[in-house]
Amino acid sequence: MNSRFSCLSAETKKAIFLVCLAVGVVGASYGSLASAYGFPLWVPITSTLFVLAGASEFMFIAIVASGGNPLAAALAGLLVNARHFPFGIAVRDLVGTRLQGLLGCHIMNDESVVFGLSQSTPVQRKAAYWLCGLGVATIWPLGALLGSVVGKLVPDISATGLDALFPAILLALVIPSFKSRTTLIRASSGAALSLIATPFVATGLPVLLSMLGLLARKK
Repeated sequence: MNSRFSCLSAETKKAIFLVCLAVGVVGASYGSLASAYGFPLWVPITSTLFVLAGASEFMFIAIVASGGNPLAAALAGLLVNARHFPFGIAVRDLVGTRLQGLLGCHIMNDESVVFGLSQSTPVQRKAAYWLCGLGVATIWPLGALLGSVVGKLVPDISATGLDALFPAILLALVIPSFKSRTTLIRASSGAALSLIATPFVATGLPVLLSMLGLLARKK
């Protein structure tokens, strides 16, 4: 296993480790929220193992916990993860074939794609993709398990700030893209549509309606 990743520089391995560590912290946030919402332990553990898509998992439990339809929650999660289609095209040479390809597709996420595509040689790209993907696939459910235990021990999870961790991370990730006026207009339009629709439609639908913000155009 070590020889497979020996082509990667120490800096790249360190960066992957730190990213995986951060994923574990977010996983703990997810597990604690799921526990605080009243979900049994098997729900966050199963989703982290088999779905392995943080944003959609957070969205699913939030929508269902607030009374939304599970089908609407699942559809919202699929829309959030629609970016995996172009991801799959971009990393088609990194995931492998046959049975290995199934695992390679499963560990495809934002982090593994970024590290995989950022390397200079084909061998390094594949090594970075797999090292990061396997790291995330391991630390994400472990973080969720730890967070679920914490969620059961802490009466008010909001007191720890873990409930705000994931939204804060997402906000930090998208703020740089607001330098584009078109992106800012579309994101603001989607947020406004979601807020306006909230009192009038079923829980979970405002998130889906916010996608209409993509139709907004820069004037």
